[in-house]
Amino acid sequence: MVRPGSLGAVVILAGLLLSTPLIAATRVSKQPFGKTPEGTAIDLYELADGTVEARIMTYGATLVSLKVPDRTGKPGDIVLGYDSAENYIANSPYFGAIVGRYANRIAHGQFQLDGRTYSLPKNDGENSLHGGTRGFDKVLWSAHAIENGVEFTCLSKDGDQGYPGNLKVTVRYTLVGNALRIEYSATTDKDTVVNLSNHSYFNLAGEGSGDILQERLEIHASRFTPVDSTLIPTGALEAVAGTPFDFRTFHAIGERINDKDEQLVRGKGYDHNWVLDRKSASGLVEAARVQDPASGRTLRVLTTQPGLQFYSGNFLDGSIVGKGGHVYAHRSGFCLETQHFPDSPHHANFPSTVLRPGERYHSITVFEFGTTEGK
Repeated sequence: MVRPGSLGAVVILAGLLLSTPLIAATRVSKQPFGKTPEGTAIDLYELADGTVEARIMTYGATLVSLKVPDRTGKPGDIVLGYDSAENYIANSPYFGAIVGRYANRIAHGQFQLDGRTYSLPKNDGENSLHGGTRGFDKVLWSAHAIENGVEFTCLSKDGDQGYPGNLKVTVRYTLVGNALRIEYSATTDKDTVVNLSNHSYFNLAGEGSGDILQERLEIHASRFTPVDSTLIPTGALEAVAGTPFDFRTFHAIGERINDKDEQLVRGKGYDHNWVLDRKSASGLVEAARVQDPASGRTLRVLTTQPGLQFYSGNFLDGSIVGKGGHVYAHRSGFCLETQHFPDSPHHANFPSTVLRPGERYHSITVFEFGTTEGK
């Protein structure tokens, strides 16, 4: 007989706790968020855990808002975007969207695979950008709630935007504590190329609060991929040492952004891929950190990907009126897009983006938030 308070009772209680499923701390809810031009309903999923709240819609599997507290505990939305789905459909520079089949650029709108040339839409001058004219950012994804989050799925059919293979894609957003995790998976029935990412524009002081030039950035990368005049990588892996691209220690984003550096002139600021310093080819590594002196908010980015595209919002020009009537002026948001390198199909020395039948594309990125004390 086991008496209350005895060691045996403690063991039994521990066993019961271990065998009882834990209840998810994150609240997941769904609400309508407008319609497509064809009249199909768009849903918005809200994930809330403590003081952090993320809202993601089915159009583009898009992160619509992300509220995190500042150093005083006051929550603020730190991603640029719109108040309605209709505005995302009408005019969005990929705000918060999942981009693919191929995130970033492919030169001349074509690539070769297994001796065959595939032609893609040219939607960025002579190049194909973020999957073409109707990439994953313009797809209405299927979705359902999962533990701590939401799962999105879509089927990109053989020949979609010129890409081969029926590509089945799954993207999971989960929120636990102060960390938003995005997990990507894909399979194909023909040899193809795949590169998926999220294109959120961050402003840690709060969207609509001005530019991001004072925010401090650290990127764990000793090399980057310089680009030509059309922002296509030259194929070189260039050392960042002694250049404005050296973020191995914290620098304000605006500290060197206007230097007379040829690469900065070509990108109109930062719009480049960094080669992450990795000790192994797999597993999560810390890619970058960002600090906002004004609000105290911090962002830590971890990923399984080999590259990180840092974009400093150079093409925002004040023509977009976003949430709450906020005008998004020049450099009022930055992107940290975890990815394989741009234009990889044309560079044998880059990590391969080829996916074959029987293989599974899989990557994970985590955005983790916190605060610092004082200014």
